[in-house]
Amino acid sequence: MEEPKINPYAVLAIGVLSVSASAIFVKLSTAPSGVIAFYRLFFSVLFMLPIFLTKHVSELRLITKKDWLFSAIAGILLAFHFILWFESLNYTSVASSTVLVTLQPLFAFVGTYFFFKEKLSSKAILSGIIAVAGSIIISWGDFQISGKALYGDVIALLACIPVTAYLLFGQNVRKRVSLITYTFIVYFMSTITLFIYCLAAGEPLFPYSSSNWTYFILLALFPNLLGHTLFNWSIKWLSTSTISMAILFEPVGATILAFFLLSENVVWTQILGGVVVIGGILLFVIDERKMKLKGEMKSTT
Repeated sequence: MEEPKINPYAVLAIGVLSVSASAIFVKLSTAPSGVIAFYRLFFSVLFMLPIFLTKHVSELRLITKKDWLFSAIAGILLAFHFILWFESLNYTSVASSTVLVTLQPLFAFVGTYFFFKEKLSSKAILSGIIAVAGSIIISWGDFQISGKALYGDVIALLACIPVTAYLLFGQNVRKRVSLITYTFIVYFMSTITLFIYCLAAGEPLFPYSSSNWTYFILLALFPNLLGHTLFNWSIKWLSTSTISMAILFEPVGATILAFFLLSENVVWTQILGGVVVIGGILLFVIDERKMKLKGEMKSTT
């Protein structure tokens, strides 16, 4: 495999910063969860359409049936991730919701082991435990309040299952399909899925206030086109486990944004948890890079 022209870890960091704003835009919107998710993907597809048609549409005939299937499944999984996560934000805090959604390593570690036979060192497993522990510390206070918040916490936890599966399917396809083509197919399938969901759930697609339309577009531009697209690019160079670990930065950024923009209080457990999360992620990334370097050295000898 050719070497990336840009450091994939730097790209991953920009992606995490972009998706940190996602929960804020969702909280500010008054539209139903399915509608917010639909327009997030719809505008993403709309913005990508000119580039796709002019430079990448010819690639469609080269895609295998298996890659079509995996891309479609990834799109459907992404749609249900957004539905569940956005719904959780109606019941619980930004900090707790984003933390629970980013507990993906617990599922990614299992998924990559069984589906891709990726080896994980004891340090990688330990770093995952540390990062998850930090996530629990951040949301500990919210676990102690009303049943309504607990209900939101459960939905947020369920939302991390489809997004982990989405990354696993994407890791397989991205080794053969270009970033723009893969992303366009996935977002298009998500849009169709969400359209059907909104009709079935009776969630009207209009009318909405101008502020809601602004949030729909911002969700498409930043978390999706910049954030998730960069994740999709990174999948070609980094493992699903690495990306899932890095996404644990999202609760830290989202909590800070929620404090300034939504006046959500930040308690000492969230600060302590954020430090623990970052420490776990750094340990994981450093360990994986060491393993990669060892593998490259063995292959050259």
